[in-house]
Amino acid sequence: MEGTAELRFDDGTPVTAASGVAPLGDGWLVVSDDATIGAWRRGDSVLPVRLLPPVQGLDRFGSADGTKHLKPDLEVACAVGVDGAPAVLALGSGSSPRRMQGVLVRLAAGAPVTAAADLTPLYRRVAEALGAAPGHLNLEGGSRHGDTVRWFQRGNLAAGVPSASVDLPLDALVAALLGEVAAAAVPIGGVQRYALGEVGGVGLAVTDAVALPDGRTLLSAAAEDTPNAVDDGPVVATALALLDGDRVLDVVPLPRAGGRVHKVEGLALRSVAAGEARLVAVVDGDDPAVPSTELDLRVLLG
Repeated sequence: MEGTAELRFDDGTPVTAASGVAPLGDGWLVVSDDATIGAWRRGDSVLPVRLLPPVQGLDRFGSADGTKHLKPDLEVACAVGVDGAPAVLALGSGSSPRRMQGVLVRLAAGAPVTAAADLTPLYRRVAEALGAAPGHLNLEGGSRHGDTVRWFQRGNLAAGVPSASVDLPLDALVAALLGEVAAAAVPIGGVQRYALGEVGGVGLAVTDAVALPDGRTLLSAAAEDTPNAVDDGPVVATALALLDGDRVLDVVPLPRAGGRVHKVEGLALRSVAAGEARLVAVVDGDDPAVPSTELDLRVLLG
């Protein structure tokens, strides 16, 4: 871990519940699972980006005020390309009917523009492909592998649910978000399952992923003490895992910082050179009063 920083908008408001991060233009787009507003960090500036319309007049949601059930629960921020230009794909977790939306973020004249769509039929087919029972789908990560988007389901060792993924054609997924094809027509394939191990009897489950130039994948994972793959619980440890397909090559614990475990929920690649990957990660502190943390990570690739 090379450095940490708090994420706050330029007006001082905290960026909370950061759940995904991806490059956008000359900065990084951070999505939060408790908000319809994203954060575009460019240098020392963090600007709000509307990703979805307000829900019942609200842009932020939480348990304390009884609005958690309303949130779109954006969990994935995946760097993609559209017509040769960089873009970001943001996807809901699918853990409830309200959380089955997707957003495509592109730049026009240097400013973010968005297109959103209800992807409910696709989510239902993904749940079927993964064998996820109703109420147990929780898609928390995504990575781009050439012309394919790999979408990751958070697992739960206690419930006997492995971390897993499905592959979707990038072009078809983008077309569905732009309303050019029906969400039900997006093909689903390439189901893989991952045995990530455990820490103190609590299973590690995937929280995000990035593809490496050599075809391998880096996963972030959390050992979260909860009885299912949807609910939050105490996080006893976090780790990075190096994968080749569905084969786990290595698992490395993430160090504590400031005396606490950082639950990395978003992961993006800065660079790869000389057998070393530099990553930017964002942390969901599960506290609406605390700004999310951005981490600068360095990983030696075996």
